[in-house]
Amino acid sequence: MFDSQHVIGTDAPRPRAVELVADLHRLLDALQSVDLSPCTDAELTEVAAATERAIARLTVAGDRQINEVEARDLPRKTGCRTLMQFMAHRLRISNPMRRRKQMDATATRTSLGGELLPPEYPCVAEAFAQGTVGTAHVQAALDVLDRIPNAVDHDVKVAAERQMTEIAEAHTPADITQLGARLLAYLDPDGTLADDTDQKRCRNLWIGRQRADGTAKISGTLTPELVARLTMMFAVWGKPGLNNPDDPESPSGPAGNADPDALATAADRDGRTLAQTNHDALNALLKAVLDDGLLGKSHRGLPVQLIIKADLDDLIREAGLATTATGTLLPIADLIAMAGEVQPWLAIFKDATAVPLYFGRGKRLATREQRLVSFARPDGEVCSAPGCDQPATHVDMHHAQQDWADGGLTDIDDLAPACPRHNRMVGDQPGQYTTRIERSGPDEGRCLWRLNAEPGAPPNPERLNRRPDIPRRFAEHLNTVRDEIHGPPTRGFRRLGRRTLRDAPSASSGRSSGSRGPGDQARSSWLTISHVIDVRPPRPGQRQLHPSLVEAHLMELLATL
Repeated sequence: MFDSQHVIGTDAPRPRAVELVADLHRLLDALQSVDLSPCTDAELTEVAAATERAIARLTVAGDRQINEVEARDLPRKTGCRTLMQFMAHRLRISNPMRRRKQMDATATRTSLGGELLPPEYPCVAEAFAQGTVGTAHVQAALDVLDRIPNAVDHDVKVAAERQMTEIAEAHTPADITQLGARLLAYLDPDGTLADDTDQKRCRNLWIGRQRADGTAKISGTLTPELVARLTMMFAVWGKPGLNNPDDPESPSGPAGNADPDALATAADRDGRTLAQTNHDALNALLKAVLDDGLLGKSHRGLPVQLIIKADLDDLIREAGLATTATGTLLPIADLIAMAGEVQPWLAIFKDATAVPLYFGRGKRLATREQRLVSFARPDGEVCSAPGCDQPATHVDMHHAQQDWADGGLTDIDDLAPACPRHNRMVGDQPGQYTTRIERSGPDEGRCLWRLNAEPGAPPNPERLNRRPDIPRRFAEHLNTVRDEIHGPPTRGFRRLGRRTLRDAPSASSGRSSGSRGPGDQARSSWLTISHVIDVRPPRPGQRQLHPSLVEAHLMELLATL
């Protein structure tokens, strides 16, 4: 329940806005628990519809409050660099960019001179304030209005806005998109008003987030030039029977280089759809581009190749997921198939912490070896800043313990991955970040980030990027649940899940650290295990037969006799 109590020891009157929000939460508490059974069907329908209208009106009130937050420069005062950051972390808004676009179109703004600026789309704003349209309806209408060509006259744009408002008040978001496309076709039936400027403004290409099975969706708006090139590529690389991953005898490469008889025979066996053929053609072309080195030799210090890390247990079991330097999750089975002609490497880590091999270099910029080892760390697949998901191919090596200008060392145990945006945000001023390397505990070797607050304000806590910890934490939860259900594992049986070097004798076991400081101990921990193991995974078709748990237990007993 919302805390409506006044601050103890203060006699100042409460602002009206604070009282209204407290009353609102009291009403919500009552509304969430009110008995709905006395309502008739018609009354219940009206109550539900009125609640949805209230949700929309509350969003408008929230937009007005965010405008006041921006006018008072509260994001900077609380240590946030931008309004987007304030909206995401302090107001817990799920999509601040989308919300800001909605505010710009429907909210009344205040200029730097104090003048009130009307909404960009006043008709949509009025319907939104009355609750006759919701957030999804507004966003669908804005997507249509933003696609009106620049050459359309102003009075036509105003009429189109009124038409879209009328559509939004009576239709679903999906219908708004469909009817809006019809309106756009009516505004420019011959396509003469849309010029190169509109094409360039609307161009985009997105690769969606990976789904649970590792696949992702690609979408975008392509310029005529790119469409022409893609269609030509599909015609040359996407012929039936060509570049078919399901057919080992399928010719690879462009159609002009394939044997005509072999291509014709493979085409007779080809059962792919046109969409699948286009997918395989693009995949084959990109593979050829990577193999020929046309993307260059280096990108942010990493070789322009497919750099993939995987757990040794997953390779042995031929199951699980590997991670590429671009942040893509790759099934182990696909990794093994891809690695038939390459030699993977496995980095050995210290116990269960994030401290890998030591590759110290006396240079300002990190070397290729340091970047590769940084990616191999359990937390090295993304930027180390909290909440950031920029992959290893988009990061710099940040002097996290001490900045280079202040005497920092370019040693692997003092470096951390940081994307360019977060790397530039490190400093001593409010709104910037202070970083350091954790020297002990389970997070040893990882970078801690603290957002600097204004002088006199309470300090913000240090935070880690916990995104790489999700698989490990899930395994811990799974083992805990299994222990609760089935009891602890029988002695002699190895717990299922990922193994760590904590199960094996440590390279430095039995050695005393003496009186060395935390920094010396951290450096020593890297040196005591400075080696790399070269591992080739089992080839497809040569699947190893793994013993069952009972067989493994018997083998352990026999080994002790």
